[in-house]
Amino acid sequence: MATISSAAPRFKLVFRVPPAALASVKTAIFSTGAGRYPGPGNYTECCWTTMGTGQFRPGDAANPHIGKVGELEEVPEARVETLCVGEDTVRKAVEALKRAHPYEEPGYEVYRVEDI
Repeated sequence: MATISSAAPRFKLVFRVPPAALASVKTAIFSTGAGRYPGPGNYTECCWTTMGTGQFRPGDAANPHIGKVGELEEVPEARVETLCVGEDTVRKAVEALKRAHPYEEPGYEVYRVEDI
């Protein structure tokens, strides 16, 4: 595996996923290079995962994976945070996340990380 340049911009990808889909979604994003840390250790597939409760009410035009249109739903979800080095990597990771995630509209955020 190639070493990642520490000069490339860094991003943090954060998303929520039902526990049953956690492993497959992580596999999908890691296959794009997400979760790799630059440096001599060549660490890969790094992330932080915590469990919590997600809440949503599907709208009239929704096709929900979980729950019913118009009904408030609370479900267990894992929150995953991972580093993406390079804009190309984070864009590919988000594409993979959307393809692998079971939700119609997966919740995720991307933050730029400053190297101080």
